[in-house]
Amino acid sequence: MSRRILLAEDSERTRQSLKELLENDDQIQVDTVQDGEKAIKALTQQTYSIFLTDLKMPGLDGMHLIEEVQKQKIPVTVIVMTGYGSINEAVQAMRLGAYDFLTKPIDVQHLRLVVNRALRDRVLQDEVASLREQINGRYSFHNILSKNPRMHGVFELIGNLAQTNTTVLIEGETGTGKEQVALAIHASTQGRSGPIIAINCAALPENLLESELFGHEKGAFTSALSQRRGRFELADGGTIFLDEVGDIPPAMQAKLLRVLQERRFERVGGADSIEVDVRVIAATNRSLLRLVQDGKFREDLYYRLHVVKIELPPLRERPEDIPLLAAHFAQKYTRAGESAKQLSPQAMDALLKYSWPGNIRELENAIERACVTSTNGAIQLENLPSELTNPAPPKLPFAIDLNRPLPDLLREVCSDVEQQYIRKALEHSHGHVGRCAQMCGLSRRTLSARIANFQIIKAVFK
Repeated sequence: MSRRILLAEDSERTRQSLKELLENDDQIQVDTVQDGEKAIKALTQQTYSIFLTDLKMPGLDGMHLIEEVQKQKIPVTVIVMTGYGSINEAVQAMRLGAYDFLTKPIDVQHLRLVVNRALRDRVLQDEVASLREQINGRYSFHNILSKNPRMHGVFELIGNLAQTNTTVLIEGETGTGKEQVALAIHASTQGRSGPIIAINCAALPENLLESELFGHEKGAFTSALSQRRGRFELADGGTIFLDEVGDIPPAMQAKLLRVLQERRFERVGGADSIEVDVRVIAATNRSLLRLVQDGKFREDLYYRLHVVKIELPPLRERPEDIPLLAAHFAQKYTRAGESAKQLSPQAMDALLKYSWPGNIRELENAIERACVTSTNGAIQLENLPSELTNPAPPKLPFAIDLNRPLPDLLREVCSDVEQQYIRKALEHSHGHVGRCAQMCGLSRRTLSARIANFQIIKAVFK
């Protein structure tokens, strides 16, 4: 990791010699200024590891510079240089927050010793600063962060879609950022002034889904007290994002197919045909092709949606993104007025070893929790959720314990499988008990009793 040092010295000869000396290390880059005003300007415009400053300079001197660094909370390590007659001032500078001081003429070996020690002491701080620069730089694309080559291919594809109105299908596991990709496609599209309108197709029953998509006329059904425009109509001139499109009921699939073919529809209870100009982006956490093969999704609708397909890799297949995303979320969830929290090496190691079944969404939740529970400026291992720090051993295959009766062991295994099945079904149905009961082949009352017995919190899945 390259480290940057700012050197403030009014003597040009001293400035140049110290710069050459420090830059003998290939990992160090030195910027120089000749007075305090330029030093403050440089410190606020660029991130530095070390600020090496003379105490005696015309204008804003070294002592005032230290005070300004503390006042503005600039995250830099300050080392002061002073003559033999100003040792008391150097001590005062350290009381104000300086890391160490050097006496002139500068001893080369002592300078290297102090600088190397300071750099060692702030390794974690510099790694966080480097990650922040990456977040705001070349690894950021329309609020999507990634260093992964597959994701960079996704970025390139989004760029190619900017001048088209092509329908896009996004496939990826829950929590991989499908909605963020949809937002990026919409934001990068040129010549479209309309909004992006999103709807979760799995969150609504069939009778409400039609009204939500296409709107309804007054009196179309009992609760239709006034005319209402649907999501397609609201998205005119922009983008409609159909999340979890694989969960659309068969009857609605036929109606959606017609809209994709003709770009026109009628409101529920209406006779007038409404024409819209929208880009359609669909997303699913399941394979639509497999649903077609299983007879659960119309083949003709699949091909209408599958014009351009974007597959998002799960977080476990892009581990290089974990430090980048963790630093971003730590910055996002740090309280106002506080410096962004840093992750200790032990905490980062736990993040890298975890498999992240919930992907980016789970990582964000873990970092948010850690920011709330950590009491100082660093996120420690104990601030992370227990599933990261103490991962449960795999249930299957399991060890056979002959000291336990077979019926007891079978009851435990069945209970574990049942709980995992219900949790998976709740995740897929977004916490909707009715649809979850249908998946499980249970009555709503029986499922509610099992959820209560296993102490499953339904709100987590909504």
